Amino acid sequence: MKLLLDTQLLLWAAGQPERLSPRARRRLNDPDNELLFSAASLWEITIKATLGRDDFRVEPRVLRRGLLDNGYVELPVTSEHAVSVDTLSLLHKDPFDRLLLAQALVEGITLLTADAQLARYGGPVRKV
Repeated sequence: MKLLLDTQLLLWAAGQPERLSPRARRRLNDPDNELLFSAASLWEITIKATLGRDDFRVEPRVLRRGLLDNGYVELPVTSEHAVSVDTLSLLHKDPFDRLLLAQALVEGITLLTADAQLARYGGPVRKV
């Protein structure tokens, strides 16, 4: 199964795995799952790190390289992903999370999140 990690799960998986739930750990460690990260997540991390956010203290280039070196697959943002955001209801207003959900819908993959608000969308979103 292809699993797209939201930005928070991505940061936890890469730097604070103890924060992952047992359910999330099982999914991430299952060799049958293909783990993906979005270019949108790295964009979000870069912006928030530049703003000095304490919860985003990571060097984005190092994170990207580490993810690729550990078998994660990068999912680029396409114009199809961008325009598909308009199909989403306004349950969640975070533009990065909405883009991740649009990517999951367009690509037919599952979006993993720890965000209960994002998980309200249902469909391809799984709260772990």
